Amino acid sequence: MELRWSLDNLYTAFDSKEFIRDLVKSDTTISTFNLWVIKNTTDTKKVVKKLEEYIKINNDLSELTGRLLAFCNLTLNVDTKNQQALHNLEILEKKLTNLAAPSSKFIKWLGTIDNLNDKLEKSDLLKEHKFILMENQRQSKYILDEKEEVLISKLKNTGSNSWSKLKNLLVSNLLIDINIAGEDKKLPLPVIRNMAHEKDAGLRKKAYEVELNAYKTIEDSVAACLNSIKGESLTINKIRGYESILDETLINSRMQLESLNVMLSALKESLPAFRRFYKRKSELLGNSKALPFYDLFAPMGEVNMTYTYEEARDFIVSNFRTFSDKLADFAQTAFNKNWIDAEPREGKVGGAFCYNLHSIGESRIMTNFSGSFSDVITLAHELGHGYHGYCLNTQTELNSSYPMPIAETASTFCETIIKKAAIKRANKDEAFTILEADISDCGQVIVDIYSRYIFETELFKRREKNSLSADELKGIMLAAQKEVYGEGLDQEFLHPYMWLCKPHYYYTDSHFYNFPYAFGLLFAKGLYAEYLEKGTAFIDTYDKLLSITGKNNISDITKLVGININSIDFWRNSLKLIEKDIDEFIKLSK
Repeated sequence: MELRWSLDNLYTAFDSKEFIRDLVKSDTTISTFNLWVIKNTTDTKKVVKKLEEYIKINNDLSELTGRLLAFCNLTLNVDTKNQQALHNLEILEKKLTNLAAPSSKFIKWLGTIDNLNDKLEKSDLLKEHKFILMENQRQSKYILDEKEEVLISKLKNTGSNSWSKLKNLLVSNLLIDINIAGEDKKLPLPVIRNMAHEKDAGLRKKAYEVELNAYKTIEDSVAACLNSIKGESLTINKIRGYESILDETLINSRMQLESLNVMLSALKESLPAFRRFYKRKSELLGNSKALPFYDLFAPMGEVNMTYTYEEARDFIVSNFRTFSDKLADFAQTAFNKNWIDAEPREGKVGGAFCYNLHSIGESRIMTNFSGSFSDVITLAHELGHGYHGYCLNTQTELNSSYPMPIAETASTFCETIIKKAAIKRANKDEAFTILEADISDCGQVIVDIYSRYIFETELFKRREKNSLSADELKGIMLAAQKEVYGEGLDQEFLHPYMWLCKPHYYYTDSHFYNFPYAFGLLFAKGLYAEYLEKGTAFIDTYDKLLSITGKNNISDITKLVGININSIDFWRNSLKLIEKDIDEFIKLSK
């Protein structure tokens, strides 16, 4: 079975006539958009006609450039030294800087239109895009003058975008020395990190030690990348007039600060339950102290919870079918049509992600599959992202982009389907193993994510004053882990390099990509509870919810299923489901 994805439905090669044609076409399309903006934003006459034209032009432009960008980025993520991909991505990024001036000019113009809401009601096309247009008008106050927007866009290509590429290059090509069963090997970072799931306790610890030791060779360079990206973001954020990076993130996330604070309060309340879990797991593993970081993902029980890739596929598809044929058929298509790149190898970035290709109605999923149950869950998670994109295929390009917090809903819902179905058909020993893995995953999304949120908050606070050394970054990360994990983890064996190995900190246009995971987990658990109550009648509601995520605020999306995310009781109730699992785990472990 093929473990590498095919990008042929995008383009067959960088020198293919289709790629070259579209790259040339992008110049014409960008120029057309530029001229249209110059011509049509001098006054506010014929607003309805102008906005209809804008929607059509912008949808076409977004589809074309999105396709080109996807091919470059997807190629680079599995082959970071690919010179053709690097070359063409730089060409494309340079072209896209020419959109900065007309885009800012249009949004500034949109901000001058009185009674925009009433005007949008006069056209079906505009009513369909009402949310995005009204949102653009609200954000017009953060748009700078055209020359400033152009300058920022161009400088990013030699600034944060370049630092992000350098970080990926450094990490993806880091080969780590390790001795396994008397044999010296050099293995890619993703392979070493996957050893955290090994049954062999000695191998887990050794992998942890060589991983941390290897980071020392690149820590200063990666720290420079992080400082540069965050420093640039702080500068631009302040110039635009946002109160803070978090303020900008929440606005872009279409989420209220109240919702975030209520959720974080509930997370903090739940920490003692997770600490009980970690301490019990440590006892079962034979540790004399609290759980060391290298045992966080240690598999529990005597059941052999390993899978071939084919077994993982069958397990996921069959369990997805317990929810709906539509979801199962989507997953089967992803496997059959080589939408997934699962093989760990040198030159491939670590972690996992899903890239929805709205222009062709497909997705591409990258994982580093080694056969653990956790890897199966990761596959299900990313397929959930893909299904979210599939449900959005009925929307236009402009209405297909959803905010970060809601982005983790479908992925986590799919995880829940797999885990619950697996436990239901499992014997006692298997249920214990699956339950432990589920709680461990929840711990990553609740506990570790909370530590990363605290880390990033402190990072921005300090970066406003000066750059931070690698030692300072490690210190902040350790302090955050100690605060959140508390007595649950052995404080002598933490992970000071979480800022280096997690890619989200290096996204140049997204920050605080941590709390959305917690939001997604807890919202998905709330949705799953609705499914258990309503049965198959809930499936259409669920699909509809996913299909409107690109054109609504988060609070309006959640209201569709009767959930108030400003109520701490909602978050507490979702967390109580996890706490019950922790109680059951401790009971089964005795």
